[in-house]
Amino acid sequence: MIKDNRILIKNIYYMLTYAFQVLRQSNYDDISVEDFENIHDMFAAILGKGVAQQLKHGLYREYVNVSDNLSTLRGKLDVSGTIKNKLQHRQKLFCGFDELSENNLMNQVIKTTMTLLIKHGNVKTENKSVLKKDLLFFDSVDYIEPSEIKWDRVQYQRNNQSYKMLLNICRLVIDGLLLSTENGMNKMATFLDDQRMSHLYEKFILEYFRYHHPELRANPDQVKWDLDDDNDMWLPNMITDITLKSQDGRVLILDAKYYGQQMQSNYDVQTYRNANLYQIYTYVKNWDKEQIGNVSGMLLYAKTDETFQPLNQFLMGGNKISIGSLDLNLPFVEIAAQLEKIVSDYFVEAI
Repeated sequence: MIKDNRILIKNIYYMLTYAFQVLRQSNYDDISVEDFENIHDMFAAILGKGVAQQLKHGLYREYVNVSDNLSTLRGKLDVSGTIKNKLQHRQKLFCGFDELSENNLMNQVIKTTMTLLIKHGNVKTENKSVLKKDLLFFDSVDYIEPSEIKWDRVQYQRNNQSYKMLLNICRLVIDGLLLSTENGMNKMATFLDDQRMSHLYEKFILEYFRYHHPELRANPDQVKWDLDDDNDMWLPNMITDITLKSQDGRVLILDAKYYGQQMQSNYDVQTYRNANLYQIYTYVKNWDKEQIGNVSGMLLYAKTDETFQPLNQFLMGGNKISIGSLDLNLPFVEIAAQLEKIVSDYFVEAI
């Protein structure tokens, strides 16, 4: 497992700034120059600033279903509840109706996350103070148990897009850091789980190339199967992590891989991971239908602390397939230099 002490905390912040470009806004500038000693404090700083910014525009409100005893009919009459009122000699109608409210899932998740970070011992006092001030505006919002959050119910639309970064930070905190409770106290791990870091790693690389090299049109792309007929029934979709495309037709398909171990062992013999190589080879060969050789593939692993993790480059049927690694435990300028070298190696003549 690649722990966050193998990645400079500052670099996780930089990765987040690319993954969620709202962090490039001026109100986050002072965060970018801080030296964070732990990831909890970094998340608290980002969330504190982000929520404060959101409060200037007001908390997101949506219609939620409410049931209440009313003097006049509103919404739908609940017959059983109204009969119960009559039996208790209360002259009230029990009604169910929709009401525009701040007490919705998005705000509940944010309140829960801020509460968890305020209680955590590794968050600096100044960042806790910002969160506590933000929390004052959430009085009408319920705290929700982290295990009860239904993430699939979070829906983004035009009037709540500003919540996207906030909710993603909250999910990193809750899913990646929260461990089982002991004696009623929430404990947090000191690392993000591999699955969350894998998504962040992939998103960071994609957005880096989009931001710095728009001419390469970085995108996840669907690779069409190279079929002799139109029968593609039940064939799985092939979606790349990142595809870079130059004006002259050169293509580099990047597969971003975040594992604890780059190599696999079989009877003490180490090889590259079968599935990864098969996947990138399949993508490249199906993209290069005309067999021109202008399509290349790269497995870009996050560098681990393994002693044996060799880089290599193969020429397979006229296409270049590479194994590379990205060292995330370096100053960010050197991480950027590694990504720039990929561009220069594959596209320098085309740009």
